[in-house]
Amino acid sequence: MVYLDSFVFPGQQKEEDIFNPKSVYFLPKTRGTAYTTIYPFGIFRYRDLPKLIFEDVTIFCGGNGSGKSTILNVIAEKLRLQRGCLYNRSDFYEDYTRLCAYSPAPGKELPEHSAIITSDDVFEMMQDTRHINDGIDRRRDELIKEYIDVKGCPNNDDERFKLHGLDDFDRFKRTCQMRSRSDSQSSFLRRELMRNLREFSNGESALQFFVERIRDNGLYLLDEPENSLSPANQIKLKYFLEDCVRAHGCQFVIASHSPFMLSLAHARIYDLDADPPDVKKWTELENVRVYRDFFLEHEGEFD
Repeated sequence: MVYLDSFVFPGQQKEEDIFNPKSVYFLPKTRGTAYTTIYPFGIFRYRDLPKLIFEDVTIFCGGNGSGKSTILNVIAEKLRLQRGCLYNRSDFYEDYTRLCAYSPAPGKELPEHSAIITSDDVFEMMQDTRHINDGIDRRRDELIKEYIDVKGCPNNDDERFKLHGLDDFDRFKRTCQMRSRSDSQSSFLRRELMRNLREFSNGESALQFFVERIRDNGLYLLDEPENSLSPANQIKLKYFLEDCVRAHGCQFVIASHSPFMLSLAHARIYDLDADPPDVKKWTELENVRVYRDFFLEHEGEFD
């Protein structure tokens, strides 16, 4: 399903005109001394990006510094897509996006729940999970100590076995349950402690993040989704995204240099390392051919 049909960036001439007082695009603040950067102006200044045409899956591929993440951030800003983490946004971002233009697909509107998802979003989720698990682990240690102390008490004369009021009932009940022969340490911990969130490895948690975050009938911009994913999980994500397109009405615009993401079925791929950027098959990309040549060189070692 295509919701975003095309996008146009300002181009070299308009970017140069922001410094020209005689141009309608002139920005007086470019003369100021308070700014150390005019980003995203200048990142594509010496080459014109073509009018970007989007398919169900569109991928921007390029090396570090090629601008693929900037392209996604600019599109997301222009379309006002939902966003999680903060990003490198200068005081010139609104000026830049004002010079951009886009066209939705004929008869289509951008779904409200459309979003940009970055590797920072995944990393933040993993950090939050780690903090929660650390808290659960600390609480488990406290409960084990409490269990051992109570089980080791020879009689019920201890203050822990005395009810001092309704506010004290939960502690009193827990202490009595621990004294029961049928209440083992493991059953006590399962009852008193929320289940640890560490049910998956980091890579599996990252994969689950995309599964839970992506909804039907939406436009999603994915910035290097392969980060934190093993090759096996990258393949799983590839099949998941293809299924989202085929059966769940999603459109994806992706920045990636992963050969697994680049092999997404029927993807339109812009090679940002080419000058000017050009549409290529994934098997024609230099990035993919490096992998191929490496494995061919070592083919005999797999026997």
